Amino acid sequence: MDRHCAKMSGWAQGGVRKFRICLSVVILAGFLLWAPAVQALSEDQQLVVDAWSFVNQSYVDPTFEGIPWRRLRQRALEQPIPSRESAYEAIETMLAPLGDPFTCFLRPEQFKALTDSTAGSISGVGLQLGINEGETVVQVISSLDGSPAAAAEIQPGSVVLAVEGDSVEDLGLEGVAAALRGPSGTVVDIELVAPDGERQSLSLERRTVDLRPVRSRRLREDGHTYGLLQIRQFTTKVPELVSTALAELQNKCVEGLILDLRNNPGGLVSSGLKVGNSLLDAQPLVSIRDRNGIVDTIITDAGELYDGPIVVLVNSGTASASEILAGALQDDGRAEVLGRPTFGKGLIQTLIPLSDGSGLTVTVARYVTPAGNDIQSVGIMPNQVLAALTQETPEDDSQDPWLERAMVALQNQFHRHDKHIERTAMT
Repeated sequence: MDRHCAKMSGWAQGGVRKFRICLSVVILAGFLLWAPAVQALSEDQQLVVDAWSFVNQSYVDPTFEGIPWRRLRQRALEQPIPSRESAYEAIETMLAPLGDPFTCFLRPEQFKALTDSTAGSISGVGLQLGINEGETVVQVISSLDGSPAAAAEIQPGSVVLAVEGDSVEDLGLEGVAAALRGPSGTVVDIELVAPDGERQSLSLERRTVDLRPVRSRRLREDGHTYGLLQIRQFTTKVPELVSTALAELQNKCVEGLILDLRNNPGGLVSSGLKVGNSLLDAQPLVSIRDRNGIVDTIITDAGELYDGPIVVLVNSGTASASEILAGALQDDGRAEVLGRPTFGKGLIQTLIPLSDGSGLTVTVARYVTPAGNDIQSVGIMPNQVLAALTQETPEDDSQDPWLERAMVALQNQFHRHDKHIERTAMT
């Protein structure tokens, strides 16, 4: 009996211990169950997180060049983000340490303007801007036909001083261009100095403007007929427009082609590659290195829409996709390049939309020309370096000495070709 009781007592004590353990587990489980959930991110905070994640997944350098990228996300979220504007500022602050001017945040109106421009139209005043070699002033290259700038008779060579009261020194070229774009019907104030020195203060109403990215015409010189093909920017429609222009020029029996890429800032790389297919026959176009170090060399398709002599005109405003095309034509021996050293943008960006209509441009790859030349910050050196023009792209052909030099270069190609045929016949 005592032994029985002792057993019962031992069981009871063990049971108490088990009960206490179970009770503590239940209490702990109850605590976890009733503990308040982690506070969900607000929409504005989520926008910052999304921007960080997209850059984290796609930026060309996965090491972020030693920048504490993850810490930047944490630091951004540690700050109060009570509004959409504060979210925008947090994203801009987060991207700034990258030091990459091409990886940047765009507010909804800026993102829309950029995507519209890749489709071949913009909402703005219709000014084509540039910076002369060795200078920092932003000059008017031309006013697009039918644009508010053309209606205001803004002259080529005018110097932009400020937009909406912000000085050009603070804005830079890209900042000036972004400030001039905006929703159709809105007004923007711009201060300029005309070529004759007259200071102008203008209020221009923004409108949707057709970029007319491709223009072509026939030139005649010393009994020869040449085709002039100008590509102002690579948009979605450009490959088709170039194909049509090349067909029309060949129907006019042109003997050579002048491809004018002056002040072409680039645009869609895919569009530039398609144009390369029209001018190169199964030749290397570009080599692209992604964030994983993988190199993809793109070869053009067999056959070309135009197989005659080509001269390419470039200047310091020739950048990105237009440099890819000019570099390929030069390296493959397909064309002679004339003009001034190009801008030197050997980086490729992608456009990433965010949930509220804003977006990012993120550098995702680097490229080199077929000969292996990395042009970042260097540019493409022309085969013939020409004297700088006071007006980079004169509207009147007779006032454009570079066209004259291009036609001479084409004639020299004809002579070299004729001599080659003679030597072949003699052997």
